[in-house]
Amino acid sequence: MLTDVAGIVNGVENNNQAAWMNQTPAVILNVQRQPGANTISVVNGIKQLIPQLEANLPTGIQVNTLTDLTTAIKSSVADVEFELLLTIGLVVLVIFLFLRSLYATIIPSVAVPLSLVGTFAAMYVLGYSLDNLSLMALTISTGFVVDDAIVMIENISRYIERAIRRWRRLSKEGAEQIGFTILSLTVSLIAVLIPLLFMGDVVGRLFREFAVTLAVTIIVSAVVSLTLTPMMSARILRHTPKEQQGRLYKASERVFERMIAFYGRTLKFVLGYQTITLLVALATLLLTIFLYIIIQKVFFQCRIRA
Repeated sequence: MLTDVAGIVNGVENNNQAAWMNQTPAVILNVQRQPGANTISVVNGIKQLIPQLEANLPTGIQVNTLTDLTTAIKSSVADVEFELLLTIGLVVLVIFLFLRSLYATIIPSVAVPLSLVGTFAAMYVLGYSLDNLSLMALTISTGFVVDDAIVMIENISRYIERAIRRWRRLSKEGAEQIGFTILSLTVSLIAVLIPLLFMGDVVGRLFREFAVTLAVTIIVSAVVSLTLTPMMSARILRHTPKEQQGRLYKASERVFERMIAFYGRTLKFVLGYQTITLLVALATLLLTIFLYIIIQKVFFQCRIRA
């Protein structure tokens, strides 16, 4: 090594740096991905190259992994994937409890995963990946996806209950009547996401993929509800006469009738005091604005409990 007057060392080794793995001297190589690259793909590529690297190293030198960020990423994504599957299962279960018909439950059970599959195709075309934000958008969209299908099924069922035959024509009439409603619901939901789509800075870059994924899911859901749902309703929906209804159906029907009657009484009470109701709504709006002003605002907040 050569040292000049200023104390600058010209050599291949830095005496001021050292590294150990536990108690063993080591050379640490930190690999960072380029902007836009997928972390898991980069790590998988490195793991494939490690055997080639070990083959060219002298005997006695080992290559070990000290830190792997993909472990936490894979665990987090796996948790969100489980939540997504659990959400779909709960949605289908709630639909069955309220519709009380296996055939009527099959239709939204097909519409939900089909809408998600269509969203996956759009994400692939847009170059998105499955991360926490996109999976969270898919989990949230499960409720939006099933909404359109339920609205369509309920309206078609109302038509089918009025006649014994001509199910296909009645399904067509029910779909035509509710089609505009589904379109308006779709446009309204997408309009809510417009601020996220055009948000700037770091927050905008973080949540743009979330907003686009959610918007695509809503659009695909509307297409499925306007095409596949009426077709399946015409094929498998049938009206069950009262004499053929089981005990469980009749018991649940009485429960639902009581709920509707209770709602009717509360609605009449509210309509009888319209001025007070409007004042309560205005007070709620003002309280919401006040709470928004006084609540602390941070970028992200994470609380860890020991």
